[in-house]
Amino acid sequence: MTKDEVLAEFDPNGVGIDGTLFGFPFSVENAELVLIPVPWEVTVSYGSGASKGPASILEASPQIDFAIDDITESWKLGITMLPISSDWEKENEQWRKHSAPYIKWLENGKPKANSNLIRNTPEAVNVISRKLNEWVKDQALTLLYSDKMVGVIGGDHSTPYGLISALCERYKDFGILQIDAHADLREAYEGFEFSHASIMYNALKNPQVSKLVQVGVRDYCEAELDFIRRSSGRVKTYFYRNIRKNLFKGENWREICEEIIDQLPNHVYVSFDIDGLDPKLCPNTGTPVPGGFEFEEINFLLRTLVKSGKKIIGFDLCEVAPGKNDQWDGNVGARVLYMLSCLMAVSQGKLRMI
Repeated sequence: MTKDEVLAEFDPNGVGIDGTLFGFPFSVENAELVLIPVPWEVTVSYGSGASKGPASILEASPQIDFAIDDITESWKLGITMLPISSDWEKENEQWRKHSAPYIKWLENGKPKANSNLIRNTPEAVNVISRKLNEWVKDQALTLLYSDKMVGVIGGDHSTPYGLISALCERYKDFGILQIDAHADLREAYEGFEFSHASIMYNALKNPQVSKLVQVGVRDYCEAELDFIRRSSGRVKTYFYRNIRKNLFKGENWREICEEIIDQLPNHVYVSFDIDGLDPKLCPNTGTPVPGGFEFEEINFLLRTLVKSGKKIIGFDLCEVAPGKNDQWDGNVGARVLYMLSCLMAVSQGKLRMI
């Protein structure tokens, strides 16, 4: 069916279709935005569950009412998600069994028992991580060359590297707007080249990424702070503590948002780690940190980005981990995902903001 045929039969006020993203009846063929789910968390170093993020968002998403007062008929965009890969779910489960004992071995001070076997783990994980990155990149390029908008649903924060790599083949210059509690600028953290804590370090290896603007960072190490200071302005970090200090002094959030957006080039990739929000909104995320933003603060920031005329060329949403007895994290994640999707579409002229 064509998109128009699908829309003619769809009731935006009715019950969402279970098992489809946001309850929408769109397919890859007739959707304008396609999301790549990546069920991966092999290198997580604290709480687990991020690999189930895509499934938890998918399950919660049909419960959302999707009318937006200042975006005309947002439901007509056409959004869908690729099937969650059972092959990568199995690979994640298998390799997590290797990485978890290795991380525990590091935390225990590298005892000599089994050290020869365990210390080979990073090299093996690096190999499978490269394969995952290539798989995501191939999926993304296929969609991009079909004129689709593309986003990634993680998984841990290492998962969007393949999409970033694909965009580096399509754009000569773009910036990354990172919303995160962590700087993610560690080099091969714990020996893992593609650690969740290294995604921005790896992204900056690509010369096409001309600017990284980090917002809300409140947990970082000395090496990351040195990296920021030595970046000659290529990395601009708005630490959460400094944002709050400026607000306490009387500066307003609109002024701060405008300053943040001014730092970015015309093409922008948005990388959204859910732990950039206040932990009450994502209590089961892997590495929660006190502080963080309210949903509407980030909504305002991203709307400021779109109203500036800059174009969102891709995005990811990572580190959403479902709770054992509730769907709160998936519910919040689904709402963040819908916001990202619609604002990307507005920035590309696919939807209209009034």
